Amino acid sequence: MEHTLFINACPREGSRTLELARHLLSKLEGTAEELLLFEENLLPLNGKTLALRDKMIAQDNFDHPIFKYARQFANADTVVIAAPFWDLSFPSALKIWLEYVMALGVTFHYDEKGVPQGLCKAKRLFYVSTAGGPVLPSHLGFDYVDALAKNYFSIEKTALFSAENLDVMGADTEAILKQAREQIDAYWRDRV
Repeated sequence: MEHTLFINACPREGSRTLELARHLLSKLEGTAEELLLFEENLLPLNGKTLALRDKMIAQDNFDHPIFKYARQFANADTVVIAAPFWDLSFPSALKIWLEYVMALGVTFHYDEKGVPQGLCKAKRLFYVSTAGGPVLPSHLGFDYVDALAKNYFSIEKTALFSAENLDVMGADTEAILKQAREQIDAYWRDRV
């Protein structure tokens, strides 16, 4: 049975990003585990936590709690990330979580040539986002996550589903969201 890890980086009640993510999740089969990032109260890695992580890696002690998020990510069959488009990327809680996920020996390792090789089970990662205005010049939040997925985690199949210009004066918000839902539906018809 497929296991999906759903990373919910949507802090607002009535989040439009979350609405689209739930639509996508309804297309997936199997079980889904939701991680509410804003309830995790993750603190950025600092000198002390990095030293602890390095010590645990040196001891091959990947059962330590500092690797909780990395183990969770590495064991998922599918990953769905829902994050609103903030300040050209995503909320800082997602960046902090990604720092915990980037764990040498759990989610990736380096081969003898120094090239990162993924240790994750996931074959696909879906990124869902909404923006009040236009996303220019590109969706840097997705671009960042996409680069990590492909270059470190060996997750080759990634997709972005987004809705833009939702807060532009005169915008038909419901029509924009409907179009985004249709984009998700079309993906499932055509590719899955």
